[in-house]
Amino acid sequence: MIPISSTKISFSDKRVRGLLIILGFALVQPLIIDARLSPAWAEESRILPVVRTMESSFDSVEDYSCEVEQIFYQDGKEDQRYQFKFYYKRNKRIRVDFISPYSGMSIYYQGGNRDATVKPFRGLPSLKFKFSIHNPLIKTAAGQTIDQTDMGYFINFLMKNLKKVKQGEDEVYENREQMKFLLLAMDYIEEKNLERYRIIISKRNWLPIRIERYHLEGQALEVTMIKDYVINGRLGEKFFTP
Repeated sequence: MIPISSTKISFSDKRVRGLLIILGFALVQPLIIDARLSPAWAEESRILPVVRTMESSFDSVEDYSCEVEQIFYQDGKEDQRYQFKFYYKRNKRIRVDFISPYSGMSIYYQGGNRDATVKPFRGLPSLKFKFSIHNPLIKTAAGQTIDQTDMGYFINFLMKNLKKVKQGEDEVYENREQMKFLLLAMDYIEEKNLERYRIIISKRNWLPIRIERYHLEGQALEVTMIKDYVINGRLGEKFFTP
């Protein structure tokens, strides 16, 4: 292992920073509790049964992988687009393999650790760098750490929002294959402003296949598209070891 403190990174922080921005497809942070909201209100939500089904389904997931395409917007216009493979194993084993741009870089995280490992080139497996998960280079553009990027954390985010942020009139749509709903949530940077989410869930596995985030006024912030889920593919511990 090459200690990051004693090594000058020739690809500079720019390569790592640009890549770690894309890990924000989980879109979650702790929420402010609204003491005025009663449990009875939450029980009336039409979204709540959907999220409970997601929770129940995820309880049986030991590992999963998926392919993610994420678009970031600036002033309502597309600014950056990324593709990566995301792998998860219960107890917060996480691996991210980048597809475009920066093909060949991977990030590894072992649940409970205070750092993550970055391997910038797949062809040079011995070249690796450790970063604290609270290092600005490891945090996403939204301020998330890598341990906040899996779907279990995202499902918990949905439930917290439903119980702590007043939703107004439910908007839930479904067909034979999908559920779609709109959600209000506090912004996950300063928890001061409400934002809108449009979320599409696959009934095949009760996991998101599209997550859209907007300013309350409707201006686009992020769109995340998720496909090719593989559930319980028996990913071994070695796969998550850098």
